[in-house]
Amino acid sequence: MMKLDLSLFDLTGRCAIVTGSGRGLGRAMAQGLAGVGADVVVCARSGDEVEQTVATIRAAGGSAHGIVFDASSRQACRDLIDQAVAHFGNLDVMIVNHGSGASAPAEDLSDAQWEENIAVNLTSVFRCCQEAARTMIDQGYGGSIVVTSSTGSMVGFEGLLGFGASKGGVDQMVRQMAMEWGRHGIRVNALNPGWTLHPPEAVGAPDDPAEQRIAERTPLGRRGAAEEMAGPAIFLASDASSFVTGVTLLADGGWCAV
Repeated sequence: MMKLDLSLFDLTGRCAIVTGSGRGLGRAMAQGLAGVGADVVVCARSGDEVEQTVATIRAAGGSAHGIVFDASSRQACRDLIDQAVAHFGNLDVMIVNHGSGASAPAEDLSDAQWEENIAVNLTSVFRCCQEAARTMIDQGYGGSIVVTSSTGSMVGFEGLLGFGASKGGVDQMVRQMAMEWGRHGIRVNALNPGWTLHPPEAVGAPDDPAEQRIAERTPLGRRGAAEEMAGPAIFLASDASSFVTGVTLLADGGWCAV
């Protein structure tokens, strides 16, 4: 029987940027990547949250550098990558995790809410991926790009028309980028979380009817923890997934299987 080589998951010496890593899923992914050896660039709009994530990683013995980052412009995406390379010397992994959840019933969704979803979840994600790929192409040895998508790209959810449409665009964008950048050794994949325990303010008590419906509808019977996104992120970032590109990896407790 072939023995699994756990070194495939080792990211020692590799630089990984994680956008939106000041809290929640992004923080959990950043901590997970640092835990398997990556030099992690933590970035988010809140300087306090960036500092908290960096401090948590360093306290656990990991390597992290913080950058305050607003994804609203291409120049900001370019500057983020340039600063990461200047600090750690290279770029191997780009996890694009920031997003907007502006929502309303379909008949009430405003132009501003629609445009916010498209601008943040699709356009800024495209820019970050493209700028990361340009750097990886110049470096000449490829890399891994992972985009946080959603089960909202797969199935419908009440009040999430703009969000779901933007995430559907992300999934197709990932497939297209994987096809075009594979020749450069760049793998591009999406991680599609389901209901999680983040943000805390959106999670009701266990006896809340909405929470009971989520538990009943999910085969695993619960929401996921933010930390449960770290494993899939490590897999997609590492050599353990060296022949995986253009996929949407569901981490949803089975929600989309029902």
